[in-house]
Amino acid sequence: MRFPHGLRALNHGDYRRFYAAQLVALIGSWMQSVAQAWLVLQLTNSPLKLGLIGTLQFAPVLLFSVVAGAVADRLPKRRLLVATQTTLACQAAALGLLVATGLVEYWHVAVLGLVLGFANVMDLPARQSFVMEMVGKDDVVNGVALNSAGFNAARIVGPAAAGVLIARLGLVPAFLLNSLGFVVVIAALLRLGTQGLPVRGRRATMFEEIREGLRYARRTPRVLLVLGLLFVVSLCVFNFTVYVPLLARNVLGLGAEGFGFLMAALGVGAVAGALTVGMLGSREPPLAGMVGAAAIALASLLGLAAARQVWTAVPLLVVTGYFGLVLVASCNTAMQLIAPDALRGRVMSLYTWVYGGVFPIGAFLVGAISQASSVSTAFLCAGAVGLVALAGLMLWWALRRD
Repeated sequence: MRFPHGLRALNHGDYRRFYAAQLVALIGSWMQSVAQAWLVLQLTNSPLKLGLIGTLQFAPVLLFSVVAGAVADRLPKRRLLVATQTTLACQAAALGLLVATGLVEYWHVAVLGLVLGFANVMDLPARQSFVMEMVGKDDVVNGVALNSAGFNAARIVGPAAAGVLIARLGLVPAFLLNSLGFVVVIAALLRLGTQGLPVRGRRATMFEEIREGLRYARRTPRVLLVLGLLFVVSLCVFNFTVYVPLLARNVLGLGAEGFGFLMAALGVGAVAGALTVGMLGSREPPLAGMVGAAAIALASLLGLAAARQVWTAVPLLVVTGYFGLVLVASCNTAMQLIAPDALRGRVMSLYTWVYGGVFPIGAFLVGAISQASSVSTAFLCAGAVGLVALAGLMLWWALRRD
């Protein structure tokens, strides 16, 4: 069976098996994300402490992504992914058991958040660069877009399912089902023929390899621009695990099911955005489209600052998800296509560092502003600051070209 052009990456058998298993795990991960946010609010009723959990989960990405990229270029990527998925399965199971026994405390969630962060910092650059090895350069744009679509389809199904599960059965099933999802991924990885072996050649020291990747990025203006766009949107827009539960509970007066519904609305927009990028073919995404997507996503935050009813919040979340994901998926594919084969793990670690690494800062700021004032004020500040930063970035690009 041949898949149509918009799904052409699925014609590669290894990618198809990996994608299906990954989709199962992603649904579980989004279920855990909702359950964990609700658990923290139940334990603490503190927006600041909720933001701090996000900071702890993504702090390893901020601190160690560049090192992880060098490791991903040195080791067989399939073997590395098996190790990270095993760690994530154990983390989810431990959290579920703590909740089931009634022993869970806030510090448990914090420590296990750090464990998740350290597993993800090794997983992300390896997984991003592994896509290229499974599908090849001609289909990598479609492969990345399908990954993003799967991630955000899970954002629809996972939170909605979690909301129902939490309301009917409590928090424990969300954590344990997530652990089982990672077991499915491990089984799929062990069946793949693609090993993701490192490129042969003279092997420099780890420090020299990290410096080589940083030097390449610094000397490639297009890479710097892509990273700048990603930085602005990641810092201001992609703090949904802090924004949305506070919006649901403190502004709209919703429970767990309503929270899941809002996250699902965000996911609907993001899936549509990923599929839009997937239709580009094998060419690099246009710069004008990337800048426009960033501007609309940031402007949507200003709308969310004024939202007081579900019927206004939902379409704004759809728009935010759509254009935010168009920008993120476009940045990912641009980096994949620009990077040389031998440097791809390190270049994608810079993508991971910016995309996930600035989240601790953004999550802390959103939590702190929400604690001091309200989540509506946090939306307003993030949207306004992001638009000013985007304008500054475009001015830098225009002056550099002149």
